[in-house]
Amino acid sequence: MNCPNCHRDITDYSNFCYFCGTRQNVTPAGCATYQKRLLRSAVDSKIAGVCGGLAEYFGVDSTIVRLIWIVAAILPPFPAIIAYLVAWLIVPLAPPPLPAASQPSSTGAPNMAQPV
Repeated sequence: MNCPNCHRDITDYSNFCYFCGTRQNVTPAGCATYQKRLLRSAVDSKIAGVCGGLAEYFGVDSTIVRLIWIVAAILPPFPAIIAYLVAWLIVPLAPPPLPAASQPSSTGAPNMAQPV
């Protein structure tokens, strides 16, 4: 397999190129391909998570999406406001992220919950 970025030969089904570090888009035979879905963000939301979800979908910073949305909202005939409300109603909310598993401290400090 060749890296599409640096065009060097790497092993089949490598996730990253050894030389340039570019992520490789490979799917082993028999595995289902990952399909991106547009979802409202559960973690990056100011009003309803529409801009955060668009930013996650397109892989850009959510601040840029919000600035573009604000500029579009103040320009007449105001279609961005209607589009935001429609997206709020139609686009499903992403599930909340799983909490990080509580790991025991490996620093050797005594655990305050247990008596010493």
